[in-house]
Amino acid sequence: MYSEKVMDHFANPRNVGEVEDANAVGQVGNAKCGDIMKISMKIEDDIIKDVKFKTFGCGAAVATSSMATELVKGKTVDEALKVTNKAVMEALDGLPAVKVHCSVLAEEAIGAAIQDYYQRNGIDKKVEKGCNGCCGSCDHHH
Repeated sequence: MYSEKVMDHFANPRNVGEVEDANAVGQVGNAKCGDIMKISMKIEDDIIKDVKFKTFGCGAAVATSSMATELVKGKTVDEALKVTNKAVMEALDGLPAVKVHCSVLAEEAIGAAIQDYYQRNGIDKKVEKGCNGCCGSCDHHH
């Protein structure tokens, strides 16, 4: 059963599309479920000025992408890197256990976009984001 917030973000997703002059783009996918998320950002003075997403997947994938963009918009890069899949799930008032991987993808997409930003700008930092196999709802880690 999905929360009202999940249903709202699925039916009325925020920040859909691509940022035209993006300087940070990340795409991640989960081969097992077929979900693919692409997040594009415009980062200026270390602030995420604009962020949009394109997601191919289930309703939970769309909802988590939408919420993730809301959570990082206007934040600094460091603040955005602190957004975890748990924070995305909490902001959506929870997800069914079999859909937790969608929130992990959202976290990974944010990390991938910021890693892209670092590479484009010659910043020697490694983004460590993503699943650690904690929930067991996917075969992400063996």
